[in-house]
Amino acid sequence: MHLTMTSGGMPSIPSSISPPPVSLPLRNIPGSYGLPLLGSIGDRLDYYWFQGPDKFFRTRMEKNRSTVFRTNVPPSFPFISADPRVVAVLDCKSFAHLFDMEIVEKNNVLVGDFMPSISFTGNMRVCAYLDTSEPNHSKVKNFITDILRRSSRIWISELESNLSTMWDGIELEMAKNKQSGFRNFLQPALFNFFSKTLAGADTAKSPEVAKSGYIDVIIWLGLQLVPTIHIGVLQPLEEIFLHSFRLPFFPIASRYQRLYDFFQKEGAEVVERGVTEFGLTKEEAIHNLIFTMGFNAYGGFSLFFPVLLDRILNDKTGLQQRILKEVRSKSSSGLTFESVKEMDLIYSIVYETLRLDPPVPSQYARARKDFKLTSYNSTYNIKKGELLCGYQPLVMRDPEVFDEPEAFNPDRFRGEKGAALLDYLFWSNGPQTGTPSEKNKQCAGKDLVVLTGVVFVAYIFKRYDSIAGEGGSITAFQRAN
Repeated sequence: MHLTMTSGGMPSIPSSISPPPVSLPLRNIPGSYGLPLLGSIGDRLDYYWFQGPDKFFRTRMEKNRSTVFRTNVPPSFPFISADPRVVAVLDCKSFAHLFDMEIVEKNNVLVGDFMPSISFTGNMRVCAYLDTSEPNHSKVKNFITDILRRSSRIWISELESNLSTMWDGIELEMAKNKQSGFRNFLQPALFNFFSKTLAGADTAKSPEVAKSGYIDVIIWLGLQLVPTIHIGVLQPLEEIFLHSFRLPFFPIASRYQRLYDFFQKEGAEVVERGVTEFGLTKEEAIHNLIFTMGFNAYGGFSLFFPVLLDRILNDKTGLQQRILKEVRSKSSSGLTFESVKEMDLIYSIVYETLRLDPPVPSQYARARKDFKLTSYNSTYNIKKGELLCGYQPLVMRDPEVFDEPEAFNPDRFRGEKGAALLDYLFWSNGPQTGTPSEKNKQCAGKDLVVLTGVVFVAYIFKRYDSIAGEGGSITAFQRAN
């Protein structure tokens, strides 16, 4: 299966999935936004309270008998001035339009029409808020790409070092309590790892940041994103107090300044490179570093690693022994870029976890101009300015593409057939076979994300012969001889 390239720099989706008729019928987009204000409030309550996101999209897809339909998504009225109206695109073919930068743009598009206050990012729009047409997007994207390229020299060694510290702590806690909360040790390890690899900032040089920097990032992330996610607080308190307002920056201001000062001092070499080689101001370099480290890297892996580990721990088919065999046979000389590339089973497990549980479940884009959107059986007119919303946990369960799409299949992405499916693995704001560049919005570190997941799993099974746990806790392990 081969990809063609658009002039916008993104691969276009192959037409080989369920080949359409020569001429697809033009259809009005089904669905409704309901009455002004009341319609968006009703959809918001369904999304957060009565149904949850997965059921919300499934029920509307079934009701409209279409994977393309109109609906409202939160956050929305009455106190958040975001337009909740979207066109949902829930199959692989229609979803692919979100990555064609000739027809869509992503100016200030983060979670639908909602955007946290830029006071959280130094009163400036960082790369995530910039459209590819804006000059600063190229500067920042190339800066981040350069950081990732340079960090590859220490990536695996630093990851192993922090994983060793993390699992040492887990083992000590288990010796006392017979179990250990996995996230309690994961979060500081991730913060230390990404500070060093992305910014060259060693937390050992700042005891205060080493102790609480990861907590600062958690609070910073939470204040930005709480209006967009379900927390589980007693309703209707959650709707009234957490989903109705943009939360203010001032509670985290002093902690954010501490992070800023840390990156400015300990990451001075990287910051200077952003200024001299990429034309950024010092402030632009630092705030984009913090956002990349805290939002993209730390935030993403804090969600992804626990899910990846749970998938392995919950397996009842002997998957751990298969992983163990692969790791021991491929890593006799240690974990290196070359050795982990040979671990195709673990790569497939990582891909399959990203398919079923992408760290960022929803992707959005706004129509740059009028265009025709195509699904498998129909074509739809999209007007300039309309917002498209793709809910990935459903998109990547598309039965036209994936056999038994609801099942976790650790071997799904192995072999020639499995490699072809990478065209439809969209977790990174583009297909896994795409190439991140300043011309698109695909995650600059998508390949390092996958490799980091593989090393994470491989490290565990170099250290342990078996491991058990549930509910986010490790309950048993057997150390390797």
